[in-house]
Amino acid sequence: MQKTLFYILVFFVGLTPMLSQENAENGGFMLEGQVLDAETFKPVSKVNIEITGKGYTTTDLEGQFRISAHVGDELVARNTSFRTVYYVIKDQQKISVLVQPNPEEGRKTSSKRIVETRQEGMFENSIDSARAYLKVDAQKSIEFVTQALEALPTGPEAEQGNALAFETLGDINMHWQLPDLAVANYKQSLNSINIVSVNIKLARAYKANGNYQESIDLYKQLLEQQVTDFQRVEVYEGLGDCYLATDDAVKSVFNYQKGLDLANDRSITPKITDLNSKIGEAYANSGALEEAETYFKNSLNLSEKENRTRAAREKNTVADFYNQTQDFGKEIELRQETLSELEDMDAEEDEPQDLSSPLTPQRQNYKIATAYVAQDKYEEAIPFLEKSIDEAGQKEDLVVEKDATRKLSEVYRDIGDFDKASASYERYVEVVDELYIRKEQELSQAARFSKEIALRQNRITSLENERALNESRYTLALENQELIEKNNRVQRWIIGSLGIIALLLLYLAFMLRRNVKTQVFTNNQLALKQLRTQMNPHFIFNALNSVNSFISSNDERAANRYLSDFSQLMRSVLENSEEDFIPLAKEIELLELYVKLEHFRFQDKFEYKIEVDPAIDVDQYVIPPMLLQPYVENAVWHGLRYTEEKGLLEIEFAPGADQSVVVIIRDNGIGRERSKAMKTDNQKKQKSKGMGNIKRRIAILNRMYQDKVDVSVTDAFEDGRGTCVTLTIKKD
Repeated sequence: MQKTLFYILVFFVGLTPMLSQENAENGGFMLEGQVLDAETFKPVSKVNIEITGKGYTTTDLEGQFRISAHVGDELVARNTSFRTVYYVIKDQQKISVLVQPNPEEGRKTSSKRIVETRQEGMFENSIDSARAYLKVDAQKSIEFVTQALEALPTGPEAEQGNALAFETLGDINMHWQLPDLAVANYKQSLNSINIVSVNIKLARAYKANGNYQESIDLYKQLLEQQVTDFQRVEVYEGLGDCYLATDDAVKSVFNYQKGLDLANDRSITPKITDLNSKIGEAYANSGALEEAETYFKNSLNLSEKENRTRAAREKNTVADFYNQTQDFGKEIELRQETLSELEDMDAEEDEPQDLSSPLTPQRQNYKIATAYVAQDKYEEAIPFLEKSIDEAGQKEDLVVEKDATRKLSEVYRDIGDFDKASASYERYVEVVDELYIRKEQELSQAARFSKEIALRQNRITSLENERALNESRYTLALENQELIEKNNRVQRWIIGSLGIIALLLLYLAFMLRRNVKTQVFTNNQLALKQLRTQMNPHFIFNALNSVNSFISSNDERAANRYLSDFSQLMRSVLENSEEDFIPLAKEIELLELYVKLEHFRFQDKFEYKIEVDPAIDVDQYVIPPMLLQPYVENAVWHGLRYTEEKGLLEIEFAPGADQSVVVIIRDNGIGRERSKAMKTDNQKKQKSKGMGNIKRRIAILNRMYQDKVDVSVTDAFEDGRGTCVTLTIKKD
């Protein structure tokens, strides 16, 4: 699936130039470029590339793109992973677009990162400047490449930048016809990062340097790799060029044709024109003139749909073919069309023309004149020779001026105008002398140029060696840093292990302490439960004694009524016997029922009064069950029962301090001292079960719940009569 999407992407990239042909005819060109990550210099694929309002394409797996453009157009590179880049196209040179990641996490930038960002900006600017001067000033262009290399940071992330710098250097040397240096540059670039496009450039440099077999071998290796359709067409074209240069016309046509078939299939329009022209050239060299003319006609028709420069170049190529076949009429016609194209181009472009190019008016006029001379049409040839000499003189093209002046002298000689022939020859001699002087200067300049180039190449080599040394130092520093980090990790692991052990010990101690507290709490609960079970038989025994006294006195009605109330009380007591705490309201209810029973039996001995302060929310307080009953029982049985006059039992519930309830149980009985004195010898031998149990219950409750209940027992009156029990029950 991914492979299918990749081919679809390449198809649209190849289709873009065809959709932009209308713009190309108005001075457009195919702009090549590459999108790189500014931090790592790695290529960025699937980037949206757009010429505002005109064309659209995307980058391939190597971050490269091709799009039809004009000088002055605005190029926009968009992707969600980086900030949008806007670039105004200045010339036809290949551009490098360096993109910065989105700055969401880059707010807190260290000083080191700021330096790296500045270095990246210097590298980008230097590479752009080098490409801008590539065809204008080789020395200045190489100087900018040097500056770019100096701006590269140390570390593995610089490999992409290093590859781009040496690729640019190779492009410079190829343009200035120094293929041996270009071969070394492209190899250096590939040592950093192996990119298909640079391999293609290396193969071209091999061919330009005469290393045909090395070029052929490299092209064949590329055919076995995964390359884009456009690159595969370039590889077939390169193979055809190599075989054409080695006079192997059959293999040359074979590879050109394979490239043409693929270009037609994928609609790669510019290459269709080039390959038709090259197949025609290969057939022409092998003597198959009819086949050659067929392909040349195709290339001519296709070039008309492209820009003027491409059309003019193709007309010149086909005109050379017609010169070779001595079809001078067609040659002259094509060259005159070429002159018209050149005039329109000169009106639109202000840049100086390359004098070595065949696409100059002086050369085309000279070749038209030569075609007329070949047909012995001397009169027709003279105006074109004069135009050629005039154009060459204005543009200081001494080579064409020399040839045209000599040809004009020969024409005048052949038509018998010896005076003009002599004058033209004298001018020819002057031009030759002038050309000789210029050639000497050019040779001297070429020597100096070669020396300057060599010096700059040596400087770049020194920089590369220094970079390699810094790379070694950087690697050593990284290894040292890794060792330090490893030691730190071990230390952190040991400290962490000790910390975990300490935490485990603390947790173990905490669990042991909690278990001990839980065990103590459980033991206290068991003790409370045991005491409650002891309270119940004691209470029941006293109640049954009361029933027995009613039966013995033959008061069955009173016994029945007493048993009815007693059963109700016992049911409630048994229901609450398993509870640690019950609401205070329920305790008061049970206490009222119990006092009612005791008063029923000893109604001639005392009256009772139970008062609950309305300010107390009895449902918000809890109390251990049967906590107050023993104190009331003790007041009745040991105080009020022995009074000669009718006594009074008062039970009062009042609010206390700090959210507590104060319970006061007061009687005006005989008092604690007389009660002790009246005990029989048998009673003295028996221990008080009820009061002993209640004291132990309160002690356990206070240990478990931090002084939940506070009890004090005093005489009610100063003469020792009566007893007052005060209990303070806390809310929490």
